[in-house]
Amino acid sequence: MSPLDLKSPPAALANEREQIGLRARGLGAPPVLKGEDGEGSVQVHQDASMKIEGAKVFSVYGKGGIGKSTTSSNLSVAFSKLGKRVLQIGCDPKHDSTFTLTGHLQPTVIDILKDVDFHAEELRPEDFVTEGFNGVHCVEAGGPPAGTGCGGYVVGQTVKLLKQHHMLEDTDVVIFDVLGDVVCGGFAAPLQHADRAVIVTANDFDSIYAMNRIIAAVQAKSKNYSVRLAGCVANRSKDTDEVDRYCKTVGFRRIAHMPDVDAIRRSRLKKKTLFEMPEDEDIVQCRAEYVRLAETLWAGTEPLAPAPLPDRDIFELLGFD
Repeated sequence: MSPLDLKSPPAALANEREQIGLRARGLGAPPVLKGEDGEGSVQVHQDASMKIEGAKVFSVYGKGGIGKSTTSSNLSVAFSKLGKRVLQIGCDPKHDSTFTLTGHLQPTVIDILKDVDFHAEELRPEDFVTEGFNGVHCVEAGGPPAGTGCGGYVVGQTVKLLKQHHMLEDTDVVIFDVLGDVVCGGFAAPLQHADRAVIVTANDFDSIYAMNRIIAAVQAKSKNYSVRLAGCVANRSKDTDEVDRYCKTVGFRRIAHMPDVDAIRRSRLKKKTLFEMPEDEDIVQCRAEYVRLAETLWAGTEPLAPAPLPDRDIFELLGFD
């Protein structure tokens, strides 16, 4: 059975896929110290046929609850306002990445495949792709049942399904909105597809600590894939001094700043992006910053290679005794 067989249940397929990868590289029970994607890795390389061609691909990461979905959705609209054809892929079992674009929670790719007993040939694009605000195409990959399977499998099957239905051929920008600050191999899987990784942070220790770990994950993937770091977005932050101090220390860059304004919270409650909200001054300013960020990413960012800090050093940097 092929490890990418869509007719196999997700958990069983993920387990077999992992074992095939282990056997292929001659790994026994304990993983080798240096794997294909970084120390301790037991990840399987991406099938070359799954490479996304023709679109610029961005993966958005950050601490849980930091505002990745808000950032991703508003960034998707900003790209669409620049005339780009945009596809946003939510990579979270909560499947709430795109609900401000569509106004509702979409069913996940995995749930839809389960409904047809994993016979992908029975699906049509409209079964798993929804058109959201200003023409942004929205997909929710979902995740395996709790405690089983692997998020990387879900991402891989979503991309495979999109390619089978030619949904990536007329797309200029793909945005992966990825679950929390999980940097295991499974949820690092979108990095295998991305050109640039964007980290959403805030001006506080926990967010910057998560960013430091995510940087390490991206650096590991960059050894074997084309993904590079674009920079970070300081979100819901009045100031950026701690973020900027960290960036200066490790060789990273802040590429946007979204202030802590109540309009962003209200937009989520109203199931809308900021681009559908009233023309209040703070909303207009935030929209302009999202458009500026989209223009920056579309023009191309310098590939950054920061050196993440050891845990003790980051505690000392940010002023903890």
